[in-house]
Amino acid sequence: MAFMVKHVVGGQLKNLTGGLTEEKPEAEKSEAAAQGMTQEEFEQYQQQLEEEKQEREANFAQKKAERATVRSHFREKYRLPKNEMDETQIQQAGDDVVLPTELAKMIAEDNQEEAHKQSVLGQLSNIQNVDIDQLKDKAQATLEDLKKQTENCSLM
Repeated sequence: MAFMVKHVVGGQLKNLTGGLTEEKPEAEKSEAAAQGMTQEEFEQYQQQLEEEKQEREANFAQKKAERATVRSHFREKYRLPKNEMDETQIQQAGDDVVLPTELAKMIAEDNQEEAHKQSVLGQLSNIQNVDIDQLKDKAQATLEDLKKQTENCSLM
């Protein structure tokens, strides 16, 4: 009932006074007041949100650059064409982008395995039914025989 009286009489009183007292509607209230903060607290809150957003964006850019580094590494390894987008992402993050440590260890192990496979003994191990130890023993025995023969040779 009080609401009805205020609504009916209040509207007519406003017209009589010419609207001297301005009340802000709910939509025009400051955001700080709407959240129950002072203007200074609200500005600090907004600044903190902005800093967190920039930090998230920097972390995201770093991760993107690390992924691009991994992709470019594998492109080099398998001799695939380079991707300009990866190069751009790496440059945007700066030159401090490195491979993650776990991946670097995996790559080092792969490189060692490839080096072993490319060696003569690595190639021989790929051949089936070959005993590497027996082959080494035969090679050493042959070398020893050659040394003995050179010692007995009168020309040398």
